[in-house]
Amino acid sequence: MARRKIKFSSDELARVLVEITGPVDWATLFGRPGPVELDVGCGKGLFLVQATSRDPELNMLGIEWSGRYARAAAERVLKAGVQERVKIARADARHLIAQYIPSQSVRAVHVYFPDPWWKKRHKKRRLFTPEFVAQVARVLQREGQLHIATDVAEYFEVIRNLVGSQREFVEIPPPPPPAGSTDLDYLTHFERKYRLEGRPIYRVSYRRA
Repeated sequence: MARRKIKFSSDELARVLVEITGPVDWATLFGRPGPVELDVGCGKGLFLVQATSRDPELNMLGIEWSGRYARAAAERVLKAGVQERVKIARADARHLIAQYIPSQSVRAVHVYFPDPWWKKRHKKRRLFTPEFVAQVARVLQREGQLHIATDVAEYFEVIRNLVGSQREFVEIPPPPPPAGSTDLDYLTHFERKYRLEGRPIYRVSYRRA
């Protein structure tokens, strides 16, 4: 029997989907204290729900360029009942972080399965650039962490070279992946798909020194 789809009102969705047009004040955005983490390219929101369900003190801002995915993530957040702790901005993460995220205000930044932009002429659109890495270093608190996962070996090496060249970052062991016994054991739907297919997943984490 098909599961009935829950429909949410525009007011309910507006509690999660936010428009950020100026410097963020975290206490005002979330209406509560607590550490803040960013999920860059949050997709359909699986990691947002996973992380905030595991840590009730955590506030998460998801950033997603696709309007369709941002709405799907908001619906997932509402369904999970964690809307007081999660906000989602439909935006270009590079612009939003550079312009509106305060310096040293974020405990962790998560970037899982960023678009590899396969064609040579499109690689300039990749998220990871020296400028993006510098902005991540700026917004992270001292001892804050950057967590990255991708299934593309070539892009993984590009990312490691870029982040490793920044003196603010020290590479640390990434969190071990859970066994995958439930959907919430996966960071994203991409990770679930790739792990079930047996593809290798490349992971790396950094601490801001």
